[in-house]
Amino acid sequence: MLRTTRTRLTAGVVALALGLALTMPGPANASDDYGLPSLTGSSQAMTGEEFRLGRAWLRQFQARAPIWQDPIAQDYVETMLARLVPHSGISDTRTVVALVDSRTLNAFAVPGGVIGVNAGLFAFADEEDAVVSVLAHELGHLSQRHYARGQARAEQAQIPAMAAMLGGLLIAASGGGDAGIAAAMGSQAAFIQDQLAYSRRFEQEADRLGLQTMAQAGYDPQAMVRMFRAMQRQVSLQGGNPPEFLLTHPLTESRISDAEARASQLEAVRPREDDPTYDLIRARALLTIHQRDPQQAATRLAQDNAPTVAKRYLDALIAAHHGQIDSALSQLDNLARELPDLAILPVSAAEVAFEAGRYDDAIERSRRVLRLMPGHMPATYVMGEATLQRAPNEAYRILRDLADKRPEDPQVFTLLAEAAGRSGREAWGHLARAEHMQLTGDIQRAIRQLDVARGVAEQSGDSNALARIEQRREDFVGYRETMEKFR
Repeated sequence: MLRTTRTRLTAGVVALALGLALTMPGPANASDDYGLPSLTGSSQAMTGEEFRLGRAWLRQFQARAPIWQDPIAQDYVETMLARLVPHSGISDTRTVVALVDSRTLNAFAVPGGVIGVNAGLFAFADEEDAVVSVLAHELGHLSQRHYARGQARAEQAQIPAMAAMLGGLLIAASGGGDAGIAAAMGSQAAFIQDQLAYSRRFEQEADRLGLQTMAQAGYDPQAMVRMFRAMQRQVSLQGGNPPEFLLTHPLTESRISDAEARASQLEAVRPREDDPTYDLIRARALLTIHQRDPQQAATRLAQDNAPTVAKRYLDALIAAHHGQIDSALSQLDNLARELPDLAILPVSAAEVAFEAGRYDDAIERSRRVLRLMPGHMPATYVMGEATLQRAPNEAYRILRDLADKRPEDPQVFTLLAEAAGRSGREAWGHLARAEHMQLTGDIQRAIRQLDVARGVAEQSGDSNALARIEQRREDFVGYRETMEKFR
């Protein structure tokens, strides 16, 4: 039910991906603005090369990192970002979310609009607005192009330097350990002293922009201060060993005081109504982290005084985990009747039915959600998976439409390839497999797969497939050239 793709990820690589904050000695003056820009001012636009480098990095990251495959959590984070981005000052809204199956407290931003979130962030934060504060902070880094600005101050060739650093991170992610980290840091050696003078400014700039973004999106700015205090307590409890997030976001008392002073001057515009969705997503994250011993997830929720609905939801998921499908579905159906506005409940039931091999039930449950919420991604995803087991031709139509809406989702193309093959669309199946390969960093195999697709399309006389294959081959060659910048 809670699916993950596991590969090796060296500790610290995700935190290093930020490449933004280096420890700055000396206290900061909380009243000093450091010339921070207003959100109403113009931020520097992301360059096309930054976008391509960031997306190329994401493709290789997805090949190496333990990806948290959870369409429900994915949709939740994407919806949260959709509320924040219009208020963040980001001029290019082409953000993409990567969920990481890791218990460490971390989130990251990579040039090119890539936002990563660890399951451990949800496990740590007991309120939605705390997670929002972290994401809003990361959007602040992206909106001000902090990495590019830091590189540009020391040298004009920031794009090659960015590629060198991101390439080092990929070495570390694939098991290079300290060598990879050294490669990443080596690309910064020429300007590290200059960068030190800017780290405090960048962190406070991102805090300030994050606080403004939160307030304008209807979230409580004080949650950022509460999150900082919680991280500070964790450092104390762990004997000074900071969570991964703080390795690149040093947390000083002066920084907390500055955030506290700014938050006190802001209040949420049209505060959002409380609903338990966050608590349910948190339950899913805890179950992902504690898959081998799901009772630990339940214990953690109980210790944190989570709402009863979250405990009941997690109980249902644990029952499904243990093969008690009827009990799980009954519990989820009861919750859905009590809270009819929460789509996560009937979609979770559809997911449970599918994982148990009850495909007709999963189809009917997904269909009911989609009647009320056309296009709802998690319901469409389950609908496509389940329909693939009953009517491949119909599944192909569902999954093709989903792929059009989610062109950077590798798992959708895996399903689409299977649907194409089962429905007799061989050329399109090879094309979908090629898309999955390029999205997970295997660009050479992807190009070879396109060549196979072209041969099949020519043999079958499928001119539409042939035209699409030729177009994508040209795109893939461009992707390969960008990926070569990491070498």
